[in-house]
Amino acid sequence: MSDYDSNVSKKKKKRKQRIRLIIFFLIAAIVAALYFSRSIWLGKLKGMGKQHSVIINDGVLAQGNYPIEVSGGNDFQIQCINDDFAVLTDAYLFFYDKKGELIRKKQHGYINPVMRCAGEQILVYEHGGDDFCVENTEETLYTKNFGTNIMFARMSSEGYIAAITTSRNYDCEIFIYDPKGNMIYERKCFEHVNDLHFNEESSGCTISFINAENGSITTSAEEISFSENGEIWKSAGLDTLGLDIYSQNGSAFVLGLDACGYIENNGEIVSFYRYDGELAGGSSDGEKSAVIINNYPRRKYTLAVFSGIGKQPIEFEFEQPLVDVAVKDDIIYVMSKEMIVAYDFTGALKATAEISDSYSGFVRSNEYIYLKGFNKIDRINYDC
Repeated sequence: MSDYDSNVSKKKKKRKQRIRLIIFFLIAAIVAALYFSRSIWLGKLKGMGKQHSVIINDGVLAQGNYPIEVSGGNDFQIQCINDDFAVLTDAYLFFYDKKGELIRKKQHGYINPVMRCAGEQILVYEHGGDDFCVENTEETLYTKNFGTNIMFARMSSEGYIAAITTSRNYDCEIFIYDPKGNMIYERKCFEHVNDLHFNEESSGCTISFINAENGSITTSAEEISFSENGEIWKSAGLDTLGLDIYSQNGSAFVLGLDACGYIENNGEIVSFYRYDGELAGGSSDGEKSAVIINNYPRRKYTLAVFSGIGKQPIEFEFEQPLVDVAVKDDIIYVMSKEMIVAYDFTGALKATAEISDSYSGFVRSNEYIYLKGFNKIDRINYDC
């Protein structure tokens, strides 16, 4: 090899070494940047998918009529009506627009009031009372009175109402009403009904029952149609005390006190997830669900995400206790003490917003997130 060829070879080697060093330092800089900005991710993710561009919402609280002061401390309820919302206290039902301006105020006589929202209507009843009313922002649409006490009531997105009452001769009775207040279905039950959820067309519903099996409490479920006798399917018992049930295209998701699971549309239990800690909240929409679990002794705070019926959960691990969770339009919204984050069901972080006060929950509207404080309601913009 000539001296010329040797010099050229040495120059090529030096050039490759410089390129490797540049690439190394670039990678190191990127890793460092990601590390020092890790707080925006809130927690460490385990087993999640590819991260996409993230919207950083400023979390600035709305001004003007906000915060809305609510008397009676933290014991009030809030539900969204599109971008507007309703607030139920121990004495009044309020309707506000998104600017925080009062639309309507109604006094009620319920001692233990409960509110449910669907579309632009509000269902209000008293747990243990004997009547309910259906309201909108303008007026009372109708009321229903029973000779027995209401255990609980539910409303579908189409405005159908289910009232589950005590009974003199049975464990309970189920009454279903159409949007005009006409009763379309009645059923007398020998088992204790603890929840009910309408299907998408409001043509039927899924019911959950509490039972005792071999010394432990279990939750079973069944699907019914309002136009047929008997059940479409009935499941065996899940080994948990059921809190909520969600109807999902003929199947069901059971949210329990210490576990949750999916039931297929033939009644078969196809997944079961035991919590490693205390349940802090849960939500389900369509066939997708999420639960939040706080294990305070181990300082482990987990969001478990179910992307479909029978799917095994994917877990997010957070660095601080979790407060509330909601699933809406294929997005999971999670609140901690200092931040609200949003993920899609591929595991990608979609949006974040820092919150600086102590809130006990939130509700998501089309454009905003309403924050529930001890005796006030705040609002932040939230793009996702």
